[in-house]
This record gives sequence, structure tokens and C-alpha cells, in this order.
Amino acid sequence: MDYTQLGRTGLKVSRLCLGTMNFGPVTTEEDSFAIMDHAHELGINFFDTANVYGWKKGEGITENIIGRWFAQGGGRREKTVIATKLYGGMGDWPNEDRLSALNIRRACDASLKRMQTDYIDLYQAHHVDRNTPFEEFWEAMDILKQQGKILYVGSSNFAGWHIAKAQEEARRRGTVGLVSEQSHYNLLVRAAELEVVPACEDYGLGLIPWSPLAGGLLGGVLRKIDKGRSASENIVKELDKHRDKIERYEAFCDELGEDPANVGLAWLLHQRAVTAPIIGPRTLEQLDGTVKALEVTLDEKALARLDEIFPGFKTAPEEYAW
Repeated sequence: MDYTQLGRTGLKVSRLCLGTMNFGPVTTEEDSFAIMDHAHELGINFFDTANVYGWKKGEGITENIIGRWFAQGGGRREKTVIATKLYGGMGDWPNEDRLSALNIRRACDASLKRMQTDYIDLYQAHHVDRNTPFEEFWEAMDILKQQGKILYVGSSNFAGWHIAKAQEEARRRGTVGLVSEQSHYNLLVRAAELEVVPACEDYGLGLIPWSPLAGGLLGGVLRKIDKGRSASENIVKELDKHRDKIERYEAFCDELGEDPANVGLAWLLHQRAVTAPIIGPRTLEQLDGTVKALEVTLDEKALARLDEIFPGFKTAPEEYAW
């Protein structure tokens, strides 16, 4: 396993981040335990979750699964850099969602209890809260740091200017600020290149791409359909919009002799500011398959070919101005 620093911090994390969103709704607790144990065997130390995962309001199903896995001991907690998120509604009463100081305090305590740990390595805002000023956000996060409940703070789904605003307020307070941003970023969805990637580079944030395979479109979807595998209604709809690109992509992967999923992940690992794409295996076999992406090297010619198939963006404002 390859490791890198998380943004400008001294924290070392694996180049692949284990996403746990499937744990509970799709993957059984027993299989989830096996996947997390195997991730450690492969050297993956970076796990990502969220208080809303499990998708039953207020239950924190996925965090509870992780907590019961940690409780087995064997160094599981100590070997894991655990990242979780808050923002989504955990109840129907006011102040049970978003980023108010009250919800930050309560949500953190609830996540700690569910995960059976006394600290969170990376505590992330799952979305920007336009109703909460960053002064309030940072005061609440700084208190959690002082209490030893969290070590680092990250964002998710922030625009470039949200990152800048958050960082400038943190600078005014004399604190570290954000150390990472979790963004929707893959070969097919490259809008982050306009302002989010430059903001991460300038402020020293590690970029953690979610949905690195565009919901499966970059994972060899045409091959799977040809072999008789069924596809969801959403995948079929998206495939209809992007079929020409996907056909060219899978043909190029054949030329390279590589699995499309591994090429998609390898491309992200070659991109500026990217720390670790989030992989979301449902099975042990899928986990073993994704790790092979670390062995894929894309030269300049291959990267240029992928840019032809999936055109990206220049940094703003050059993309739309002089």
C-alpha cells in the first residue's frame, strides 16, 4: 500500500480510502467486518463514513457497525484513521441537522458513542451550511479540538469560494482550518477542476474524491451488460447520455490491458491535490479488485487520451475568460 500526507498535515493515510456507505443497507454486518479487516490486511488505514449512513433517520446504522467492529479490539481502532461527517438530519426536531454550534456538539458526541471511540480523526462538514457563519462553525470545532474529541476538520461538497471563506476565517482565528475537501470528482464529472482543485492546492487541502467511478459508469458497465448483468434504471439512463464516451473509454482500457475500474481510480491518483479516492466495495472481491489500481501507471500519452475522451476544465477564470 502507498501512503501520503493528508493535505498539509503530518497525518499519513493510504492512497485509497475505504468508503462505508454500503455497510448496513447493502452489505451485512458480518461482511462489513470482513471487508474492514481485509482492508487492514491490504494496508488501507483511511476509512470514511457519515452519521446519516444507513439511511434510517437518527439511527446511524453504519457508524454503529463500525463501533461494534472497533469494540472487537485487536488494534482495529488504533490502526484506523476514521473520518465521519455531519450535516444531514438525524431527527425531526429543530437543530438536529446542519452546522450550528449546537448540532456540531450534539452530533459529535453521538458519533463518538456510536463508533465506541473517544476521538474522531477527521470530522467533516458534509455540506456547506449557508445559514451558519464560519465564525460559529470554527468556534464549535475549536472547542471539540480542545476537548480532544476531534483532531482534524474537513469539508465536503464545498465550492472553491466556500473553502477560501472558511480558511480565511480560520487564519483570522490563528487556527489550522480545513485540511481536506471531499468532492464529487471523476473522469466524467470534472467541474472540481475549475475552482475546488485550485483552492485545495493553494490552501494545502487534501482532495478526497467521492463516486470515483461515476456510480459504476466507469467500472466496465458495458462489459458487464454484455455478460448478462442487469443494470439499475439510473445507470441505464446515464449510460444513454454518455454511451459514446463509455464505449471509447472501455475500448481504450482494452488497449491498455487494464480493467476500466482500475483505470478510473488510477487517473484520479495521477491528479493534482488528490489524496485518496473513496472506494465503496460491497464484497471482499470488489475490495481486492480496486487495490489493483495502485499498480496502474498512466503515462502522458495515456492521460492525454483520457482527456480526449473526457474533456476536463482549465482553472478558472481561463476556462471562460482570457
